[in-house]
Amino acid sequence: MTSCPCGSTTLYSHCCEPIHLDHSKAITPEQLMRARYSAHVHRLVDFIVNTYHPSCHAELEREGIAESANSDWCKLDVISTGSGTNESEGFVTFKAYFNQDGQQFCLEECSRFVRENGLWYYIDGRFPEEQQEIDPRLLQSVKELKVGRNDPCICGSGKKFKKCCG
Repeated sequence: MTSCPCGSTTLYSHCCEPIHLDHSKAITPEQLMRARYSAHVHRLVDFIVNTYHPSCHAELEREGIAESANSDWCKLDVISTGSGTNESEGFVTFKAYFNQDGQQFCLEECSRFVRENGLWYYIDGRFPEEQQEIDPRLLQSVKELKVGRNDPCICGSGKKFKKCCG
């Protein structure tokens, strides 16, 4: 018996496999997301394609999906889950790790799922934005803002203020 690749402590046969055999067994977005990850590990391309929302036209991307499933997936961490604007929308933020050319890489995404006709589907996701340092001068009121002509521009261009926005 093998534990499920989705990272749960449950056996695959009691965790993601039933969902792979019957999509309707995914009761929550997290369950579907974990099953989709496990489907990548087990190279179940049909399941992955079929659990995209129909508006995504995943069948047209089958080759790329199959290529992704052929990666050496090694670990899944679910970071958070959340509700959407209604009971038929949910979010799962995760990190999925894979090995390639002797290195480990991480795919981090906040995935959006929608429920239609009783079934959850993956519809889209967004990657976390890189944190940019905010120029502390931008937190001041305009009256208090003092920018010297030779100071870096507050727009973040890297140019001197006098050569940019000044």
